[in-house]
Amino acid sequence: MQVQELAEVLESVARRTSARTSMEEALGLLAQTAQETIPGADHVSVSVTRRGGRIETVAASGDLVRQLDAVQYELMEGPCVDSIRGRERRIANDLGHDDRWPAFGPRAVQLGVRSQMGLDLFDEDDSIGGLNLYGEEAGAFTDASVQVAVLFGAQASQLLGRRMRESQLTEAVQTRQLIGQATGIVMERYQLSAERAFEFLARVSQQGNIKLVAVAAELVEQAGRPASQ
Repeated sequence: MQVQELAEVLESVARRTSARTSMEEALGLLAQTAQETIPGADHVSVSVTRRGGRIETVAASGDLVRQLDAVQYELMEGPCVDSIRGRERRIANDLGHDDRWPAFGPRAVQLGVRSQMGLDLFDEDDSIGGLNLYGEEAGAFTDASVQVAVLFGAQASQLLGRRMRESQLTEAVQTRQLIGQATGIVMERYQLSAERAFEFLARVSQQGNIKLVAVAAELVEQAGRPASQ
C-alpha cells in the first residue's frame, strides 16, 4: 500500500470514529480496517486495561480472535499480554516453536494461528491496552506489516485515550451529582447543614468500609422507593 493510500485510510477511520459513535463501535471499525489494511493480519482485536490490571477485549474482527485473546488472559502469557505489560511491541512469526510462550503457542496453532503481533497502546505514558494482530500463516508479519501496524496503533491509542478520558469525566460528574442528591436527602431528613450532611455520609462510608458513592447510591435508591417497600 502506498503512503497516500494509507493516509487516506487512516483519515477515513478518523472521520468515521466521531464522538457520536460509542467507544466499542469506534474501536470495532478500527480493528476491521486494520485487518483489511495491515499485511499479514488475518484477525485483529483491541484490548483495554481495566482497574486492577485486568485485560479485556473490547473490539474484534471475529469470534476466533476473542478466543485467542481469552486464552492469553487465562494463561497470562502471549504477545498480547506481554506487549501490554512490557509496554513494547511483541512479534512471533512461528508460535508453534517460540520458547517465549510455551503454553500459549501450541494453543494458538491448534486454533489456526501461527503468527502474532502485539502493540502496546498508551496515553500520556500510561499503558491503556493493546492492538493484537494474528496471522494464519507462519512468517506473516514483515517490516511493512510493522510499519503500518505502528500507525494504526498510534491512532488506536489516541482514540482509546480520548474516549477513556471522556468516560472518566462523565463518571466523575455523575458521582458528584449522586453524592449531592444523597447529601440533600440527609439534610432534609435530619435537618442538617450541607457540611454536616456530607460528614454523615463520609462517616457511614468509613465505618462500613464502603465507597462513598455506593453509600450515596443506596440512599438515593431507598428514598425513591414507595413507602410500602
